[in-house]
Amino acid sequence: MVKRQVVLTVSESKRLIAKAVAAMDVVKRALRDGIIVVAKGSTNSYIVEELLSKKIDKRAYLTGVVTPDEPLTSGLPKPKPMRDVVLVRGVVDESLDRFTAVEKMGRGDVYIKGGNALNYREKAAGILIGSEDGGTIGRTVGYIVGKKIHLVLPVGLEKLVYESIWELARRMNSPDSEGPSLMPVTGLIVTEIEALKILTGVDATLVASGGIAGAEGAVRLLIEGPEEHVEKAMTLLQTIKGEPLLTL
Repeated sequence: MVKRQVVLTVSESKRLIAKAVAAMDVVKRALRDGIIVVAKGSTNSYIVEELLSKKIDKRAYLTGVVTPDEPLTSGLPKPKPMRDVVLVRGVVDESLDRFTAVEKMGRGDVYIKGGNALNYREKAAGILIGSEDGGTIGRTVGYIVGKKIHLVLPVGLEKLVYESIWELARRMNSPDSEGPSLMPVTGLIVTEIEALKILTGVDATLVASGGIAGAEGAVRLLIEGPEEHVEKAMTLLQTIKGEPLLTL
């Protein structure tokens, strides 16, 4: 067994997770024979690039983002928002969006939705809800559960919380609570840990977090496995090092 350490910035983690989601068996199957919905979000903008094999202006695929009072900007004109990406047998269907597609989806299809909180031990994620109709997940989760659609939840380890998602939701969703509500969800969670397992077969463990000068929110991972698997992982990670910061 060989052990190595790697530090991934938030953007590098998003790229790694996106590559893994595109490589998942359930995603490849739906890409060939079914329907895939990629709901809007920062990590999902990277997933769109991986599924379509082309670059997009990721700013055009964001929704409900969390930013500081003075967010970093690219200095470029604000892009026109993209349509929701819905793939039917691998082809973009512009007649469908993230809400209407679930009516046509069936067992084994894939709905990809990012999260805002993650309790890794519970294998549960939380999605912030800022609208009274329940937002994207609130309006689609009934179809997802009822039709046995795969809910793929790409979420970086930067979003770890230590309390139960269900308890946080109980407190945040009470009538006397200000701010967004929280929807607990379960599904196929893909963090950097799952991503490295899917892509290279190694075991990864979160051992430290944080940094400065662009590494805020970064994660330090201990990677373990047979030498050939670890070397494969390190080679892959070199291809994503330096992934640009996602700005507005």
